[in-house]
Amino acid sequence: MKTFFRLLTLALPTSLVVLAAEPAADFADVFSRGKISLNARLRYESVEQTNLRDADALTLRTRLGFTTAPWLGFKAMVEGENIVAADGDSYSQSGLNPAAAGRAVVADPETTEINQVFVAYTGGKTTATLGRQRLVLDNARFIGDVAWRQNLQTFDALVVQDRSLAKTTLTYAYLDRINRVFSARSPQGKWRSDSHVFHVRTAAFAAGTLSGYAYLLDFENAAANSCATYGFSFAGAQPLKADVKFVYRAELATQSDYGSSPLNYSTDFTGLEAGLAYKPAILTLGFEQLGSDRRVGFKTPLATLHVFNGWADLFLATPAAGLRDTYVKATANLPAAVVLTAFWHRFDTTVASTKLGEEIDAQLSRKFGRAITGLVKFADFRRDSVEYPNVQKIWAQVEYTY
Repeated sequence: MKTFFRLLTLALPTSLVVLAAEPAADFADVFSRGKISLNARLRYESVEQTNLRDADALTLRTRLGFTTAPWLGFKAMVEGENIVAADGDSYSQSGLNPAAAGRAVVADPETTEINQVFVAYTGGKTTATLGRQRLVLDNARFIGDVAWRQNLQTFDALVVQDRSLAKTTLTYAYLDRINRVFSARSPQGKWRSDSHVFHVRTAAFAAGTLSGYAYLLDFENAAANSCATYGFSFAGAQPLKADVKFVYRAELATQSDYGSSPLNYSTDFTGLEAGLAYKPAILTLGFEQLGSDRRVGFKTPLATLHVFNGWADLFLATPAAGLRDTYVKATANLPAAVVLTAFWHRFDTTVASTKLGEEIDAQLSRKFGRAITGLVKFADFRRDSVEYPNVQKIWAQVEYTY
């Protein structure tokens, strides 16, 4: 308990001045009108997993940054991040701490690092950003910052975004290095990259938003994850009655080996969702199929994976026989400003339709003013195949953002 309060005091600095990032009149104003940002997240995560010792992780993530005011189209940002644990050996930090051998993994290793540092230039409706930065495209199914984990996934990259066309954003990114959630301490914490990202998103259609993309990913020290993915998605909503909407989303993609990949495969991805949105609640039926070819499953190495295929995180890598995820999702606004999110998943392989298991996920969250958000969360996977363990996870979290 004493350690808990020590962590909590670290999350709440005694004083912090935040200034609006108004355009600088001259260079002297670049810093005086800059903006300080602070995020602190205190989280408890418990894991019970077949054939492993239980894991209990109480961690504090603190992120402090400064963004200059714009001047002559330029602005810069630097952000540091620190993650500490009350007992770093009460969970496996993805294998980084030998004392926790045999315990379940909680992928929140203790670390201190530069989370973001970049320079951006905006001219007209085009912005170019060079340096370490976050990048999230569409729903983060293929390119994301893994915001659920304490240590973000960031990119050492050049990102160019143009909004010259009405209701349309064009994005190109060259990815030089991927800074993964496992931290620089891990052999897989940083991927050396020679990757190109092309993405277009337009809301010019009354029926919804259309995205198209080509992700050409090549990783020198993770060659088996190198792949070329081409696809598109379409999402929208149509009113049925005054308070009822029909919501939908469809995504199709094809993928093959690329660059330094030692593999030889070609396979597909399908994602479908349809549901009804009523003012206090949304009920959605969904289906995802990640294909397989020559015992190689469809890859999503830069995705925010926790959001998809169950919060127990058993399918962060697609099985060799592929994965079929049939699910029901419900969200509802409850009394006292509490928001409920719940899933039921049925998992099978794409090849041969082998049953893998079922999962139930549930989360209650609530905002307290503008700065604080609290949540409790639960995931329970029950296996139908001995290739996978039974897993139960519980989270309790409070997050402060300024």
